[in-house]
Amino acid sequence: MEEGKMAIMFLFGVVPISTFLMIWGMRYLENKENMAMIERGMDPKANKEQEQRRVNPSKTLKDSLLFIGAGLGLLLAIVLSKALSISGPGLYFALIAIFGGLGMLGAYLYERNNPPKESGQ
Repeated sequence: MEEGKMAIMFLFGVVPISTFLMIWGMRYLENKENMAMIERGMDPKANKEQEQRRVNPSKTLKDSLLFIGAGLGLLLAIVLSKALSISGPGLYFALIAIFGGLGMLGAYLYERNNPPKESGQ
């Protein structure tokens, strides 16, 4: 019964407090950054709009190949566990990590051979 109490205390105590502190910390640091920009005579809104317009196709490629690799690793783990009757989560985590890493390696190799072009804004 002690484990159930700990789980409930964690779920209703630690998680909401941690979430609140994380959001508060992000807002606090963002406010400090804005105040420092105002002190230096910069416009914080103009800087944020400029950052939002910037598109990074390299990040999109990395993320997509990571998720494709992780999905393929999970699919292969399911097939292997059914075919070989292997139980346990180790196979799933290992193959997801291996294929996710292979996806990231594929993104690196593609970018090395085809460097992204700088767009003049």
